[in-house]
Amino acid sequence: MKIFISTGEVSGDWQGALLVKALLEYARSSGIDLEIVALGGDRMAEAGATMLGNTVGIGSIGLLEALPYVIPTIWVQWQAKQQLRRSPPDLVILIDYVTPNLALGRFAQQELKVPVIYYIAPQAPGWVWTLGDREVKEIVGFTSKILAIFPQEAKYYQEYGGNVVWVGHPMVDVMAKFPDKVTARKQLGIPESDLVVGLLPASRSQELKYLLPVILEAAQKIQAQLPQVKFWLPLSMERYRAKFEQLFQEYGVPVKIISGQSQLLMRAADLVLSKSGTVNLEAALLNVPQVVVYKVSKLTAWLAVNVLKFSIPFMAPPNLVEMRPIVPEFLQHHATGDRIAEACLDLLLNESRRAQTFKDYAQMRDRLTVKDTMGQVVKEVFNMLG
Repeated sequence: MKIFISTGEVSGDWQGALLVKALLEYARSSGIDLEIVALGGDRMAEAGATMLGNTVGIGSIGLLEALPYVIPTIWVQWQAKQQLRRSPPDLVILIDYVTPNLALGRFAQQELKVPVIYYIAPQAPGWVWTLGDREVKEIVGFTSKILAIFPQEAKYYQEYGGNVVWVGHPMVDVMAKFPDKVTARKQLGIPESDLVVGLLPASRSQELKYLLPVILEAAQKIQAQLPQVKFWLPLSMERYRAKFEQLFQEYGVPVKIISGQSQLLMRAADLVLSKSGTVNLEAALLNVPQVVVYKVSKLTAWLAVNVLKFSIPFMAPPNLVEMRPIVPEFLQHHATGDRIAEACLDLLLNESRRAQTFKDYAQMRDRLTVKDTMGQVVKEVFNMLG
């Protein structure tokens, strides 16, 4: 049997790696000869997939920010399609990565004529903001099954006629396996007495441009109030190291950089200051207070609001799950150093505020928990394969 998996960016590569590992383990234990080919990144390759192209470094958020990546994305997809035409898979699995995966979904249905599973439907689902009827209907049209990780997401796609199974969020089981805070600090060499803030500002180049300066402004103000605070940053990509080090020097903020291990660092931290994305769910499931920041270019923001009528209740996934502000989030012009620093200091110093955060996290976790999520995903995949 042969499966093709398509995803992009750092978070998609990690989710894809978890899936590849689970599928191959089940195949081995069941005596099934399974080959997995994929678009993704190094983690999926390490998990056992044969890579048809690397998509981790060509992702972006924003209209104008996406332009430099259009041609590389088209080229990677063209190469993958050529290989899939020569050796078609029995099943296609799409993970997030909405625009490129819409094209691959159409290709799988119309040319390869194989079933398509959308696992982790686009992280801009209609229950948060509208993709547009055309895109939603297209996803429902070319998918044989949608494996939803959010209950609201499952309900939304069902209303459009999708064949949907809610499998729960895979991060619930994954984050539960990480060690406690004391052990995490020992593994990273962080003294128990240190006050630690983890910085997670970027997995895309434009996030580094727009987010890191305002995060460092906030870090300056936090350190002015709490001189003992220690900042740590896990690199999502090694190529960003020189730029990070340059900005840290410019802002006069000492930051300890480590390679990877972002989840372990979050577990060890007293607070996480991060961009909006999957990392927010990880922090919540690791029970770490957090402040969320997101910015794009002013022109992209103007076009989104005034032309595309973009409007959302919240940006951070924990707030979207609960549909209330359980973590502070600052978007676009609200993302100032003063506001971010004030929210961080409140979560570091206000014990009642921290306690409420932990209570909210527990409620959010309950909403996302399904027993053995990855086992259910694997079962649905092999049922589709027959």
